[in-house]
Amino acid sequence: MPRTRVVIYCEESGASPFLEWFERLPSKAQDKCRVRIERLEELGHQLRRPEADMLREGIYELRASFQGIHYRLLYFFHGRSAAVLSHGIVKERVVPDKEIDAALRRKQQFGHAPERHTYKE
Repeated sequence: MPRTRVVIYCEESGASPFLEWFERLPSKAQDKCRVRIERLEELGHQLRRPEADMLREGIYELRASFQGIHYRLLYFFHGRSAAVLSHGIVKERVVPDKEIDAALRRKQQFGHAPERHTYKE
């Protein structure tokens, strides 16, 4: 099975909601999230619970926990070979609809102009 390319969504301004969130996490939590991202690269569409789950309308979550805190990395697929990290949250009870809606807006924007919404270092 070919590896899934994981890309990071960015706004037209170049800002990345995912990176802004990720950089504020404790280093051990970042490590847990990186492991999940690597698994997404390895398994792509085949990744399932407990590591990932479908939320709705093509929006998925990568699931990582550290010291009782539940981190969720929201993502979507672009075609068969790319997964796009939208943003991350700390989950309380459920992933709020407004967070899924934000990921849906980003999915639509990315679909219209992938090159404009792909983070470049």
